Amino acid sequence: MGYSDEQLKDLEKSINNSDCDVVIIGTPIDLTRIVNIKKPTARVFYDLQEIGKPDLDGLLTEFVKTHHLK
Repeated sequence: MGYSDEQLKDLEKSINNSDCDVVIIGTPIDLTRIVNIKKPTARVFYDLQEIGKPDLDGLLTEFVKTHHLK
């Protein structure tokens, strides 16, 4: 996913320091393969079906334009 070593350490620390009963992993990759999570985990999968406007493409395009990112 392109995480740096420092980002992975920060993510691991944030997850393990959180007050939660379970960590829901909804990323394209299984985080438990790259981060040592010391809490129960559940991996979920999803599909996005956009209905109507605004849609994700429009929102992202406007965000990029507004913040002069392109």
